[in-house]
Amino acid sequence: MNTQVFADIFTPPNVRYILIGLRTTLFISLATVAASVALGSVLALCRNYGRRFFGRIASIYIEVFRSTPLLLWILICVFMLPFGTYLIRGGLALTLYTSSVIAEIVRGGLNSIAKGQFEAARSQGFSFLQALRYIVLPQCFMRIVPSLMSQIITTVKDTSFFAQFAIAEFFFNSKNLMGVLSKNTVVSSAHIFVLYCFIALVYFVINFSLSCIVRKLARNEQGLSLHPEQ
Repeated sequence: MNTQVFADIFTPPNVRYILIGLRTTLFISLATVAASVALGSVLALCRNYGRRFFGRIASIYIEVFRSTPLLLWILICVFMLPFGTYLIRGGLALTLYTSSVIAEIVRGGLNSIAKGQFEAARSQGFSFLQALRYIVLPQCFMRIVPSLMSQIITTVKDTSFFAQFAIAEFFFNSKNLMGVLSKNTVVSSAHIFVLYCFIALVYFVINFSLSCIVRKLARNEQGLSLHPEQ
């Protein structure tokens, strides 16, 4: 494999094109995670502490989205919603799906908090909502950080589904370079190999970095649990 292959692929215009897609991928991932954490937390609270009606609605939502493929919801939102661009519709589908997963993560964190915390808060004059806000939820989110970070990694990878709908994220733009290259040069198997290795490398760097953060947070949490007096 000669250097000409790299020179053909990584020209300044091509690199800018790839970086635009990467920026879109990171934006979608961050926006999806932020919206999913908010919606997932509400769903978890409704399922755990809501009245029967709200608890049942939350349960149905969570089970329906967690038990069906993400690609199905992207198809439904992209082709059936009457508003927004494909990017907005795809982001909405990813948010709806991811929020159901995060809801179960948050619910697991809520269930790990001893019920005595509510009783202790009530004895100090806290209302139920105040106990959730100041006592239960802070502990819950500290405990679920590793699981939450793992879901963020999955969300970054899930954005690659958008490439099937011509949404200009990282995977689509990188793959689309084959068409751009074919106009100016003869595309060989070496070009394809280098490009797809580059795509895999970028995803690896992003997700491995997040994995390292997850492992560090997990070790810190384990250390705190072994030395609670600190």
